[in-house]
Amino acid sequence: MKSTFECVDGHTAGMPVRMIVSGAPRLEGANQSERRQHFMQEFDWMRRALMFEPRGHSAMSGTFIYPPSSDAFDLGIIFIETSGCLPMCGHASIGTTTFAIERGLVEPKIEGRLRLETPAGPVNVEYERDGDKVTSVKLINIPSFLLLQDLEIESSELGLLKVDVAYGGNFYPIIEPQDNFKDLADFDASTLIRMGVALREKIEEHHEIVHPLDSSIRGLRHCMWTGAPLSSTSDGRACVIAGDMIDRSPCGTGTSARLAQRAAKGLLAEGDSFVHESFIGSTFTGTIEGRESVGHLPAIIPGVRGAAHITGLNTIFVDSNDPFPEGFSL
Repeated sequence: MKSTFECVDGHTAGMPVRMIVSGAPRLEGANQSERRQHFMQEFDWMRRALMFEPRGHSAMSGTFIYPPSSDAFDLGIIFIETSGCLPMCGHASIGTTTFAIERGLVEPKIEGRLRLETPAGPVNVEYERDGDKVTSVKLINIPSFLLLQDLEIESSELGLLKVDVAYGGNFYPIIEPQDNFKDLADFDASTLIRMGVALREKIEEHHEIVHPLDSSIRGLRHCMWTGAPLSSTSDGRACVIAGDMIDRSPCGTGTSARLAQRAAKGLLAEGDSFVHESFIGSTFTGTIEGRESVGHLPAIIPGVRGAAHITGLNTIFVDSNDPFPEGFSL
């Protein structure tokens, strides 16, 4: 058996995005959340084949694009990466919006705006372009909130840490500078990954991490270490661990989660902006667009602005005669 996938490859703030434009599976379900469940149950081999080596790499992420299920949307998206099939991915939404418009794969109902149908819910997008080139994309993300505050978690390497858990489309334990963790600049990438994976596991041993309105969104696949920014024009720096790799971008859902955390603590107000710097120095600009609630929890509507770039077009073959049809991960 041989499957063929046509892709647009690129990056958002340094983080790869592979938008798959043909070869997507037919998914069943009344909404993208249900279709995501169907994808994970029957088609996860596609994710592994397209994200893992030798066709991808440890930091690969991507999207399958679909026609919208109703006139309320412009584009349907399923998010995939090496760590799994995510409810939402901010950097991939920025990349997919950019690639789809520049390649003529979507016709916006209103110029300068798109409405994305994602497993986490509707995501409104505002974009700017100069001729055929999209110069920036701003996500109006799904409601984001602080789930748990000041958890005391024992790290085998650092000792006792205070940790917040916030949601911005995915759940993030957020570790800010404190007595036993002065700054993320004090650690190399491999150490931050190792400590982040262990910390996620420790939190899940003692706490149930689940969305109050959608029980299919649960658990921790990410972790965010924070510290002082490298640039004087940035407000904060983050090292986001996604699965067992470092996000090269500031992370769109991670930025949303951090905005929600800071808003809940009274550190950001509606209309404020927060320039979020990644581990490699690239930036997103986050804003608080409004406030609402998610179940019993106060929430914000975050805005995240960034830019993406196409690096090439790719035709990928997955052949059952290949010794690694579903790839591998080291």
